[in-house]
Amino acid sequence: MSHDDGYGNDSGRTGDGYSTIGGTRQTRTRLPDGEGGDGYGPRRPARNSRSLVTVVGVIVLLLGAIAFANMGGGDGSGGDGASGSNGKKADATSTAATGTKPVTGKNGEIPSGFAHDEQGAQSAAANYSVALGSAEMFDRERRRAIANAVYAPAVAAARQDDLDNVYSDQSFLTNIGLNADGTAPAGQSFISRSSPVGTKVVKFSGDTASVAVWYSALFGLAGEGSKNPVSESWFTNTFELTWIDGDWKVTDFTQKDGPAPVGRDQAASPAGEMADAVEQFGGFTYAR
Repeated sequence: MSHDDGYGNDSGRTGDGYSTIGGTRQTRTRLPDGEGGDGYGPRRPARNSRSLVTVVGVIVLLLGAIAFANMGGGDGSGGDGASGSNGKKADATSTAATGTKPVTGKNGEIPSGFAHDEQGAQSAAANYSVALGSAEMFDRERRRAIANAVYAPAVAAARQDDLDNVYSDQSFLTNIGLNADGTAPAGQSFISRSSPVGTKVVKFSGDTASVAVWYSALFGLAGEGSKNPVSESWFTNTFELTWIDGDWKVTDFTQKDGPAPVGRDQAASPAGEMADAVEQFGGFTYAR
């Protein structure tokens, strides 16, 4: 997967996503790379069938969580529904943009310097979900850079070997159609991109936050003869964040399927067109 920002993550939409704070859902906008950050792309397997390849595809999204298994991470309930923590429905302003500019800093190629508030935690969670779902996670050096930028320092240091073991597992790579070094076979393009649709604050208390990110994911191999064609799935990841050294960092996360919309009666694009789209469409920085 190649993209403008190194993660090539999002679709070309200029605004989407939302969060619920104190019962009010608020939108989040994605701004182009030239306006305050870089973007990167999604990931994840399709849920059209329960074949081994599909199930393995879904596992890709869970790899980060696997590496954190010893940390005990939550009940996997993720973020649910569209009502706030107080159970109230979103009001008429739930789609009104705040106009707040995204961060301008970077930690490597990942946005950094998020605000020390609920808005900043949501922005961090959305951008981190994109980085952790990118095809770059299958490259050892890029994966380590992402882990160091996204996770709390102690967590990243403790889990690097676990992440390396998961992403280099030969049976796993074979099942999703990749070479032993995590690259795509000749003539095919590996696509793993996540597109956050919305966020929701589950809990917030000063220096800690729990934020659910609902997103769609593309995952598979585009090219002639692919046995794992690119497909779409929907997930909700709930990130546990801690404020460390002036920024939000991930200490753990859990995942659940959906909510998944009804698919439209729309013909799938040819493999070559799909591969070209991922090459040509760049990403965004996610912010409110």
